[in-house]
Amino acid sequence: MNPKYVKRTSMACATVLALSTILAGCGGAKTDNKQAADSGAAQNEGPLKITIMANLSTPEVPSDKIKKILEEKTNSQIEFQWVPDGSYDEKFQAAFATGSLPQAAYLKNQSSFVLLRDAIKNGQFWEIGPYLKDYPNLSKLNPDVLKNTAVEGKIYSLYQERPIARQGVIYRKDWADKLGLPEPKTTDDIYNMLKKFKEADFAGGGKTLGLADRNDLVYGSFKTLASYFGTPNGWGVQDGKLVPDFMTKGYMDTMKFIKKLRDEGLINQDFPVTSKTDQQNMMYTGKAGMYIGSMQDVLTIQDKTSKNIKEAQYDVLNQFTSPSNSKPTTWGIPGYGTLVVFPKSAVKTEKELKQILAFYDKFFNPEIANLLKYGVEGTHYTLKDGKVQPGEDEKLKEKEQKPYLTVALADTTNILPSLYTLKAQEKAVNLSNEAVKFAIQDPTTPLDSKTYNEKGARLQDIIKDATYKFMLGNIDEAGFQAAVKKWQDDGGAKIMEEYNASYKASGGK
Repeated sequence: MNPKYVKRTSMACATVLALSTILAGCGGAKTDNKQAADSGAAQNEGPLKITIMANLSTPEVPSDKIKKILEEKTNSQIEFQWVPDGSYDEKFQAAFATGSLPQAAYLKNQSSFVLLRDAIKNGQFWEIGPYLKDYPNLSKLNPDVLKNTAVEGKIYSLYQERPIARQGVIYRKDWADKLGLPEPKTTDDIYNMLKKFKEADFAGGGKTLGLADRNDLVYGSFKTLASYFGTPNGWGVQDGKLVPDFMTKGYMDTMKFIKKLRDEGLINQDFPVTSKTDQQNMMYTGKAGMYIGSMQDVLTIQDKTSKNIKEAQYDVLNQFTSPSNSKPTTWGIPGYGTLVVFPKSAVKTEKELKQILAFYDKFFNPEIANLLKYGVEGTHYTLKDGKVQPGEDEKLKEKEQKPYLTVALADTTNILPSLYTLKAQEKAVNLSNEAVKFAIQDPTTPLDSKTYNEKGARLQDIIKDATYKFMLGNIDEAGFQAAVKKWQDDGGAKIMEEYNASYKASGGK
């Protein structure tokens, strides 16, 4: 399923946004062509004074230790407006509605960005695309990721780098070795391994499961397995037109595959209501031998399983084929985490915008990129053979360093490599990097559908419910197709029409 189908923020927030689009807020200024020699940005007389609103994912506002270093390195005076993560979207929309957003405002995720599209179209935020070429680092931003952030083909935000494809298979290699099983390469191999794990009953008492899954069709097993069966990522192109993933053969093949696993007891029977915590506990306690999700989870899974089962050993893989898909494919995210936008209500002139972009251009310089990601060398981490070894004082890092992960933009560019204590974790990172070559993007990410914005989440519940019912054996193919028709009749057909019109207008790319 498409990550865009995550439920939107509350209706109250959406209402505030709808009302806020009537605000003028349109800045404008005479062009100042004077450019800085090192970055192509307008010269800044004295330290740049900038206000930044960002979500706080830790219990307390950070100390100013890193802030002072950041100010020194960027020749700036920064006022951070930290807002608790749980209430961030609501506070953002309220500030926007009252015209009190700061000069740089972070959007938590793609869902928050979708809610802001109408306001962006109405000219309430600066278009920054034409300026990026003038900066040494911003000019090198990934054009494919920028495209995913576009609104009607124009760029209005800077993005926080994120690995495009982290999903894969984590499995008990020690179990596979005992059974003489080679590493799986196809969906048939996955099925065979799960079956052998159950038959061997390593947990004892007939309680061994092959696969542990949870109540998440996106970040659980379903979407990743679906990509192995050739299912498009959210939406795909068939006969030159966009269609949702659940109307494709790959989606049906995936439902049948998971239904077979459940029918044969190779997966936890209650997976539609199983939490991530309970799913991972099945791995930690040796009750299950395979986990499908983010390969980065292997470190935590290995550490916690080893406390219960010393001989446990995990491996990771992410390149699989199937009878209907002869080349490895996986689904990818748009390539960004948070986004930074620049309200015209706070950034009054083009000169001011250029100064702010010059400030953010420095976020990709090695010394600042590593400061925001890792903290201060000798305090929050040490270097060993040129690699970062995180400090052990978690409370100190939470107080001083971790909040700045929210405002960092660089995640791979000019970032020091980490020192991995687990081979499987390093392998997971390398596989994620390689997966960029065969990761499938959702073609609707940069497109717009008014009906989807209004009804998409509710309509997707129809498909989500039908998907689980099919895999549980409560409906057959005809029942699933009836749900698809209901989705179309209740607004889905209009969404398809609007997305295809937007797709055609963009040149079908």
